[in-house]
Amino acid sequence: MSQAKSYSQKYRKEWESNPDYQGWLQPSVVDARRAFCLYCKADIYAKLSDIKKHMTTRKHSQKATKYNVSTHQTAARAAALFQTTSSLKMAQAILDVMPGASTGTVQVSDPLNFWAGKRVEPRQQKNAEPVFEPATGRVLCQMVPCGAEEVDEAIQSAYSAYLKWRKMAGMERARIMLEAARIIREKREKIAKLEVINNGKSITEALVDIDIAWQCIEYYAGLAGALAGQHVQLPGGAFAYTRREPLGVCVGIGAWNYPFQIAAWKSAPALACGNAMVFKPSPFTPVTAVILAEIYKEAGVPDGLFCVVQGGAETGTILCQHPKVAKVSFTGSVPTGKKVMEMSAKGVKQVTLELGGKSPLIIFKDCDLENAVRGALMANFLTQGQVCCNGTRVFVQKDIMPQFLEEVVKRTKAILVGDPLLDSTRMGALINKPHLEKVLGFVSQAKLQGARVLCGGERFVPSDPKLVNGYFMSPCVLDNCRDDMTCVKEEIFGPVMSVLPFDTEEEVVQRANNTTFGLASGVFTRDISRAHRVAENLEAGTCFINNYNISPVEVPFGGYKMSGFGRENGQVTIEYYSQLKTVVVEMGDVDNYF
Repeated sequence: MSQAKSYSQKYRKEWESNPDYQGWLQPSVVDARRAFCLYCKADIYAKLSDIKKHMTTRKHSQKATKYNVSTHQTAARAAALFQTTSSLKMAQAILDVMPGASTGTVQVSDPLNFWAGKRVEPRQQKNAEPVFEPATGRVLCQMVPCGAEEVDEAIQSAYSAYLKWRKMAGMERARIMLEAARIIREKREKIAKLEVINNGKSITEALVDIDIAWQCIEYYAGLAGALAGQHVQLPGGAFAYTRREPLGVCVGIGAWNYPFQIAAWKSAPALACGNAMVFKPSPFTPVTAVILAEIYKEAGVPDGLFCVVQGGAETGTILCQHPKVAKVSFTGSVPTGKKVMEMSAKGVKQVTLELGGKSPLIIFKDCDLENAVRGALMANFLTQGQVCCNGTRVFVQKDIMPQFLEEVVKRTKAILVGDPLLDSTRMGALINKPHLEKVLGFVSQAKLQGARVLCGGERFVPSDPKLVNGYFMSPCVLDNCRDDMTCVKEEIFGPVMSVLPFDTEEEVVQRANNTTFGLASGVFTRDISRAHRVAENLEAGTCFINNYNISPVEVPFGGYKMSGFGRENGQVTIEYYSQLKTVVVEMGDVDNYF
């Protein structure tokens, strides 16, 4: 070993002047260096220590020549051979630091794009945008948006994978998806921690999000092998049958409030049906979608089946307008959803839109008050209030308004705001500074319009010095609200609950429906007939009875009116990621009409 070490030092300067040297210094090429030794039949293959940075010595080069392999060719072959391993180890590297990581200590430098089975470095860095850690306000990483050429590469990679994937039996696809779900379960704590660092929500919530992600993939794996058509008998022995076929390359555009979960929600039904997906996460939360891509890769999907491209509006436009894209599934705001729909319509692409909401939560006087208060808190303060289906218009029957307000304010004041990685924290930081200021602006406007702040609604500064620049605010309850106030009409997307009184069922249903949104709704009552009657009359895609904001993957989710169309989750979503072909078979002679 000492001779090898001495020999390496002798030729160190010579090797460092080699053009290949810098490439071999990359951490992801450790396995490639091992492969180089294997190619060269080096005696020190299993003893990589001090000399592993300087492996290509003159002696090794001679051996490479003996085997008719140049140094450059050897590096290329080794890199190709261990491309998959290196990519997976890169993911492993960021996840491996998670157990010991704390708020304010993580820096992400790995490439965030993924296609052709590996992470891909951006071609240019000129348009890089800083991504902030919400809890500290520090820069977590740089997000470099993909241009037209990079998007095209990703889509071509996805299309090639789709041609292979669509030919596999549903049970074959299911086995791979089940393996992906298993890997997520195995790494749930690490993924959740990274999600918190990038998103700002509490670790308690993030763990649930990751669980929902693997459950979603597992659920659609179960449906993959059950996809089937219909047989129809026709006169004269003829018959017809239908085939449920994939669409092709689907685009998923995610939101920043549930980065990993939304990537799973969109990809799982797409892959179960035999499609490929190119996913664009929000530019505010670009970190964890690429982890999902690597997990799918590790599970065994064809290279390119699930790709990740980073970027903002311009990248999204390129995706929506690409001729090889068959469908776009978008989660986000109503204005952006309209643009996605318009761009996709030019190519007659199928679209699923899951947009904003200003959902009503109706609390009748005969409710279980304790459960109603819990439901109101769940309907307003999960993920710092940054949930599209939140029940932010809380209608309370006048008879119980004093008791409700007393209890809900007491509980709201007790919500522990702070370091999102602590198990005791129940509310973390909002996504970024501009959004924090926007939410605080809604509270200020509400006060000017006559609302009364019963608690919260202010910038919150935790006692921990590392959190002083984080984007925290105290959860807010507004009383004395009217239906015409901005805080009641517009989606705030923050921890702000507006409470409104009502008298009768007929009145409150009419007021609840007086909105352009229709994503969700809720009702608390002990009267089962009233519960079903109100649920029938509320104009929303989901109605919760005596609960709020639960999202089992078996149940469809989507909106009415300007909250979008199409559904995510549940069996029905299969219809949004597949198309029906009718095959008609004649067993006799064709009619002689002419």
